[in-house]
Amino acid sequence: MASVLSIDPSWHPLINGCPPAWASEWGEDRYGVFVAFTLDAVTQRLRWIPPGRFRMGSLEEETQGLAESDVERVLFEQEHPRHAVIISRGFWLFDTPCTQALWEAVMDENPSRFKSPNRPVEQVSWDDVQTFIDRINARVPDLGLSLPTEAQWEHACRAGTETALYTGPIEILGENNAPALDPIAWYGGNSGVDFELEEGVDSSSWLDMQHPNPRSGTHPVGRKQPNPWGLTDMLGNVWELCADGLRHYEPTMAVDPEGPTEVGALRAAHGGSWADMARFCRSACRSGREPAFRYFDLGFRCARVQSS
Repeated sequence: MASVLSIDPSWHPLINGCPPAWASEWGEDRYGVFVAFTLDAVTQRLRWIPPGRFRMGSLEEETQGLAESDVERVLFEQEHPRHAVIISRGFWLFDTPCTQALWEAVMDENPSRFKSPNRPVEQVSWDDVQTFIDRINARVPDLGLSLPTEAQWEHACRAGTETALYTGPIEILGENNAPALDPIAWYGGNSGVDFELEEGVDSSSWLDMQHPNPRSGTHPVGRKQPNPWGLTDMLGNVWELCADGLRHYEPTMAVDPEGPTEVGALRAAHGGSWADMARFCRSACRSGREPAFRYFDLGFRCARVQSS
């Protein structure tokens, strides 16, 4: 345990000025270190997520009174108890959800309902994403992408914070009205703002919308305020699939925890989406999805775990 606790969060793979062979750009800005690869003229940036310790899940006070059904009550109970987690190795993470442009460059097709190159790909299943990862890793030597575990995902989303959102607490004024979400997330309260595609979903009957609009859907990635580590759209836009399933939380500290990974196990998804009410767009909120499940609020972003 001592070696795990002595990790140096200030170390990163580019500290000696040696980018990987696949890098098309790299550098450091006010959010930290980044690197990118380019495939068929599509560039995807990854941010360095340092190792460290964080508190995973939510306090019971955060979800108290949020559930409006027994199903939601069970869902929110899965966020408890909040517990300490150590991520022992830093990793790279896409700074946005995977775009339709990148998906199409790898897969030669686009299953998304809200078609636009710079919007997140959706209507992809966990099984589909495994095929995508196998193909992109075959095309870009040593890229080594995977999905993040849900512990890695929440560590990256929180970026050192402990509140419901990475910008602070959330005050929910109505089902689709949480002003604190507006600067950082496309959710059920604002996803109709400036929505221009014909394939929009009829949102005219949605309750308590912060910005009422007749049609809603996903939006181009990277338009909202990033978290402290430079990641955008971690909340809202699309739910993001994780590598593992829903682990049962315990009050004890966990090191690099993983949920179920056997074939057919439900896979964790995090972050909420453009179609979700405010209570689902929180750093700790989690749900389970069948590996073959596809829907137009479900996407992903890839990770690259540093091997040394």
